[in-house]
Amino acid sequence: MSSPDSPSDSAEHNGQLPQRVAELAGELTEAQEESRRRRLARQISDLASRSGQASRRGVASGTGAAWRGTQSGAGAARRQLRSATGAAARRAGPARDAAGRSVRAGRDIAIRRAQTAGTATRGRVRSSAAATWHGLQAGGEWLAAQAVDMAPRVPIRGIATLQQQHPGLDSDQLADQLIAGAARAAAGIGAAVGAAAAVPFVPTLPMELGVETLALVAVELKLIAELHEVYGQQAPGSARQRMLAYLIAWSQRRGVRLTTDGISLAVGSPVRRRLERRLLAKASQGAFALAPLLTGVAAGAVIDHFETRKLGNAIRRDLRARSATPAR
Repeated sequence: MSSPDSPSDSAEHNGQLPQRVAELAGELTEAQEESRRRRLARQISDLASRSGQASRRGVASGTGAAWRGTQSGAGAARRQLRSATGAAARRAGPARDAAGRSVRAGRDIAIRRAQTAGTATRGRVRSSAAATWHGLQAGGEWLAAQAVDMAPRVPIRGIATLQQQHPGLDSDQLADQLIAGAARAAAGIGAAVGAAAAVPFVPTLPMELGVETLALVAVELKLIAELHEVYGQQAPGSARQRMLAYLIAWSQRRGVRLTTDGISLAVGSPVRRRLERRLLAKASQGAFALAPLLTGVAAGAVIDHFETRKLGNAIRRDLRARSATPAR
């Protein structure tokens, strides 16, 4: 059995990626020693690197095929245009008295063929843009599916455990501790992923960004859930329903709204689409960590630290405002 500090080399290949990311992010957030935080952050980075290496060959193959198709289409358009122009020039030469008619005929042919080639090229451009959009949609759908699977696995401390681990603190002081710990964990993930990205690799949504994004979401999801515990506003329902409610709160950057309508994260629902867009935005934020050399380390650490602290403060303000509002 693997130890808590050693990642499972085959976890991401056995469909256990959400479980492993949730475990590592939960341990990282609660770790007190700097050395342990660094070890756990490196494990998340290693998990991201292995997942990226496994998917890179397929992405490179698809990108190469698309590039070859684009080159082929552009070459065909150029050849058609040159052929049409040459035909016009040849027709203009035989006799001066027929030059006007030949040139006009050749010009018309050239124009029609150029228009045909232009239409084909525009079609390929539109097809490429559509493929990029579908790729982004697929990336958002994949991230959302992984996040929904991961959310119930994130370890959450109840208010009794939090008070035992941080004795003598009032609600605001305890919230300060949770936000600071989550921000440190997020900074560690950004720095570790940045340090591992010696050579940047930037397709639409690389697995490195996917795993890093899931880890950051797990850290922030744990923070949101525990802030609700601190302010006595836990989401209703089973453990899974509560975590899905916190995931929706994460996408909306506010506390859980207690309603009787239930929770809908069905594929294609407005809530699910909002979650997908928020996850893609989070992934684009994490792209700074893939910058070369030490730039990615600094950018990843600073941005992730700032964004997690900003989210935590926003959730706390919302919860405090609702705590101060008398119930009707």
